[in-house]
Amino acid sequence: MTMDGSASSPVLDDLIGSPPEITLRSGSVNDAAASVVAVVLAAGEDGPVFDATARRAGSDLGVELDRLVESESLRGDAGSVLAVPLTGADRSVIRLLVVGVGAGEPRDWRAAGAAMARRAGTSARLAVIAQPAPAGLRAFAEGVALGSYRVSGLLERVGQPGRLANGGIRPDARDGAGPDAPGPDAPGPDAPGRDALNVNEITVDDAGLDGIDAAGPGADAGGEASTPTGGPLRQVVVVTDLAADPAALAALGAARAVALGVYIARDLVNTPSLVKSPEWLADRAVRIAAAAGLTATVLGPQELAEQGFGGLQAVGQGSPRLPRLVRISYDGPTLPAATQGRSAPGHRVLVGKGITFDSGGLSLKPAVSMIGMKTDMSGAAAVLGTMTALPALGVPGRVTGLLCIAENMIGGSAMRPGDVITCWGGTTVEVLNTDAEGRLVLADGLAYAAGELGADVIVDLATLTGAIAVALGRRTAGLFSSDDDLAAELAAAADTAGERVWRLPLTEDYRPAIDSPVADLANIGRALDVGGGSITAALFLREFAGKLPWAHLDIAGTARSESDDGEISRGGTGWGVRTLLSWLAAGTTAPADASAQTG
Repeated sequence: MTMDGSASSPVLDDLIGSPPEITLRSGSVNDAAASVVAVVLAAGEDGPVFDATARRAGSDLGVELDRLVESESLRGDAGSVLAVPLTGADRSVIRLLVVGVGAGEPRDWRAAGAAMARRAGTSARLAVIAQPAPAGLRAFAEGVALGSYRVSGLLERVGQPGRLANGGIRPDARDGAGPDAPGPDAPGPDAPGRDALNVNEITVDDAGLDGIDAAGPGADAGGEASTPTGGPLRQVVVVTDLAADPAALAALGAARAVALGVYIARDLVNTPSLVKSPEWLADRAVRIAAAAGLTATVLGPQELAEQGFGGLQAVGQGSPRLPRLVRISYDGPTLPAATQGRSAPGHRVLVGKGITFDSGGLSLKPAVSMIGMKTDMSGAAAVLGTMTALPALGVPGRVTGLLCIAENMIGGSAMRPGDVITCWGGTTVEVLNTDAEGRLVLADGLAYAAGELGADVIVDLATLTGAIAVALGRRTAGLFSSDDDLAAELAAAADTAGERVWRLPLTEDYRPAIDSPVADLANIGRALDVGGGSITAALFLREFAGKLPWAHLDIAGTARSESDDGEISRGGTGWGVRTLLSWLAAGTTAPADASAQTG
C-alpha cells in the first residue's frame, strides 16, 4: 500500500506540486531496490541506539554502525543526518544515511523525515529502515513530504501568462465593468531585492517598525523557494514490520492529505502577483475545491456590491482586478459511535485574508516592504489547503472556508484616508490608513460568518501586523481569542502539528483606541496612544465576530521564510494548515481505509 499521487484527482495534480510517493513494505534492505538507504538512530538514555532492523541493514551493507557512532560522535539528535558513501563497482546502494530520531516523539520523527528528504541528494528513490508507531510514521511521512517541496515548475502548473500586445492593462478596463481586463497579463517580473520585516498592516502605532529586517541583512524573501542541491525526492520505501498494519496505512493516508493541503497553500503563496489576480485565485480555489470533492461558490464584484461587502469593495476598488469572496463548504460525517459522548463540533467557519498584492494603497508602503507582498494572501491559502484535506481525514461535522480576496493598489478610484465605509452587517469604519486593509476584508468575512452562515465557532488567519513578528519572531504565530477553551484547543493542536502559537491578550484598556468620532470604528488605533498594533488589530476584528467563540491567528511572521529549515520551505510556508487540521480532527482518527482514499 502506498501514499502516492495516484489517488488524487488528475485536475488536482495539474494545479499543485505532488509530494513523493511513500510505500510500506516488509523484507530486507535488499528488497527495496533503492540507491540510498537510511537507518534511524535513537537518542537513548544510555546513549545512541540502533534497533535490530537497522543493525541487520548495516550488516547487509557491510557497515559497522557502532563504529560509526564512535568515530563520528553520533548522538541521535532529531533531524541530524550523517551521509556515508559506499564504494564498490557492484554496489546497488551507493550511500547510507544515519538519521537521528531523538526520543522518538512524533515531532522527532517529523524532523527526521524533513532532514532526510533534504539530504537525499539526486536520488529519486530512497529506502528507510524504521519501525515507528503509527503516530510516528504519520509525522515522519509529513516531514518527508514537506521537506521535499520544491517551487521549481510552479509557473508551468499555474500557467504563466504572456504579455499583452500593448504592454499592459488598458487603463479604462476593469474586471466586472466593461470589457474584461486581462489583468494577470500585465508585464513585469517580481521586484528583486531583500525582504524587510513585512509590515502588512502598518498602523500609526507600529509605523516605526517599518524597514526593520527581522531576518538580518541580505535575506531574499521574494517568495521563491530555494532549490537545494539535487532534484526532488520522488519515492520513499519504508521497510517495516508494520507494512500490513491498517493503522500504519491510515497514518500514511492522513499524512498525504495534510501534505497536499500544505503544498496547495505553498504553491498559491509562491505564485507571482502578475499571475495571481483575485479572479485567478478565486477560479483556482474553486477548481482545487472541486477536485477535492468540495462545494465552492464565488461572489464577484456585482454580488459583493449587492450584498453589502463594503470592506472587500473598498480595499479592491483601486485595482483594475476587482475583489472576490470564495465560500467552500464541507459536510463531514457524524461522530463515530465510540465518541458519541462528546458534544457535536457545530458549524466551524475558517476565514482567510487573501490580499493578492499589497502596495499599501494610498498609504503607500516603502519599496522594500512591498517585495514580499505576493504572500499577503497566505491566510486564504491556508484555509483552502485545510479545506481540501477534510474529506480524506474524515473530519466530522460542518466546516466552511471563506477566502476574502482583493488586491490593494493605488489609483484614481482607490479608497482614501478619511473615507467611511460600511462593512457587511452595517458596521461603519473610518479608514485612517489604507495599509491596514487586511482587517477590512476580514471584517466582511467575520460578520458574514456570524450573521449569514450561522457559525458556531470562527477562526481567522491573516498576515496582519508587522508588530507580531517583532514580538514573537518568525517561527511563532500570535493567537488571540475571545474564548479560553478555543484558545487552549488551538494551542494544543499547533503543538501536536509541529507549529507554534503564543496567546496574546485582548487588552480591554486598549479598546477605546479604535473608537472614531465619525464611524463605529477606526481601522487603526488613534484615540489613545497605546501601542500594541497586533492587539488593537485583533480588538478590531473581534467587533465583527459577534458573541461567538472566535480566534485570530496573526501569521505575518510565520507565513513566509527566508530559508529552508526542516519542514519549513523558503518562500510561502503554508503555515496554519497543519494546526487547523489538527484542531478540526481532534478526538477523531482517519478512517481505516484512508489509504484507499488518498493513496
